[in-house]
Amino acid sequence: MAKKKERRKFGDRKDGKLIRDLDPMHVITPVLYPNRCDNEAYISERIDLAPIRAYLDKINAEEDVFPYTVFHIIVTAVIKVLTLRPKMNRFVANKLMYQRNEVSASFVVKKLFSDDGAEALAIVHAEDEDTRSTIHEKLFKQISVSRSDQLDRSSESMDIVSRLPRRLTRLFCEFCCFLDKIGKCPEVLIGTDPYYTSCLLSNLGSIKLKSGYHHLTNWGTCSLFVIIGEIKKTVSIDENEQTIIKETVDLGITVDERLADGYYYSKSIRLLKKLLENPELLELPMNEPVEY
Repeated sequence: MAKKKERRKFGDRKDGKLIRDLDPMHVITPVLYPNRCDNEAYISERIDLAPIRAYLDKINAEEDVFPYTVFHIIVTAVIKVLTLRPKMNRFVANKLMYQRNEVSASFVVKKLFSDDGAEALAIVHAEDEDTRSTIHEKLFKQISVSRSDQLDRSSESMDIVSRLPRRLTRLFCEFCCFLDKIGKCPEVLIGTDPYYTSCLLSNLGSIKLKSGYHHLTNWGTCSLFVIIGEIKKTVSIDENEQTIIKETVDLGITVDERLADGYYYSKSIRLLKKLLENPELLELPMNEPVEY
């Protein structure tokens, strides 16, 4: 069942509700440091893929229409973290803090793996009742559409604007930046813009690159970037002090530090690791709590 839509109050935006009960520090910080790019905190995590591999073998043996991948599991885990840890789904705009109205995850799909291959934007809009299988369905639909010849709305709008004379393009973009600041950008421009989502994920491993830091942007409202690196073999020491080789993947996570304190971020990362170490938990609805 979909959430009942709350009536918008004065000060709310169409994409978020103004947080009116903030502590003094979180009221003042966005005023002193208004730009998202000046408030980045970077976290690097290494994930052991053994539990995910075992889980993928199990579910892919049962479902062979659109095979599950490591990327699908990571996306689903991030969505569950954003659902259970609502401060991770906040954003600062025009020196004010908002709680986003929905949980959404975006990513770029390469239509063709070549130097000239075009890119398309894809967004998954999550519901509280979603599970691993329904998120997988949504991912399949988004990736299928993105790899077709059909342009998403944001790409189509950018294509039109880019054909204008350069001065008009610049003026138009400056006006859009003003609308962005006050939360009035038209849906036709930002409906499929990944920088207007809860989280932007980039699977650099698919193009044979390591994970690393990625900056946030002042445009839009996205306050969380997750970079997925190339899967690799890693030497480590087990509990018996024996040298072992594991298959791992590195995650680079960039967050807006104005949204919460370090303890909240630490617990959120702990939850993410718990879900990736126990991917069967993703079969539960996104809003069902998990002990960690």
